[in-house]
Amino acid sequence: MHAAEFARLWMKFSKEWKNYLEDALAPHLTEGQLNVLELLLEHEPMKPSDLLKYLETTPAAITTLLDRMEKGGLIARSRDQSDRRIVWISVTTKGLEEAKRGMELRETYIQNALDRISGHNQQLLVYLLGKVANTSKPFPVSGKIDSAI
Repeated sequence: MHAAEFARLWMKFSKEWKNYLEDALAPHLTEGQLNVLELLLEHEPMKPSDLLKYLETTPAAITTLLDRMEKGGLIARSRDQSDRRIVWISVTTKGLEEAKRGMELRETYIQNALDRISGHNQQLLVYLLGKVANTSKPFPVSGKIDSAI
């Protein structure tokens, strides 16, 4: 009933958010790198393979991302002392500073967007988005899509 309007508004907000973060985080950080830094700060140290369950990407893409982050001084890699095949990833001082900066930028952007509505409506919005995002039911596929495939 409201799916098309929801999709239009969600895509508009997502695009504006992504463009803002891309510009604000540059030149030392990307949104993907910020996501990895946040994961590392929560679960540090991690192995590259540990990131797979959190990021929807391939092992090769994670390796490329980590290579760029290491070159930028955001992370450090170290070998496990008991098993040299294992590589641990940890956040550097620069990575911590950039993560804090990125989280503050994101928080400010979202808070500015939420400030357009009352505190009650902010709570309601968070509650409703939680309901939509945490649905355990599979989405039904309409007949129009089935016939087009």
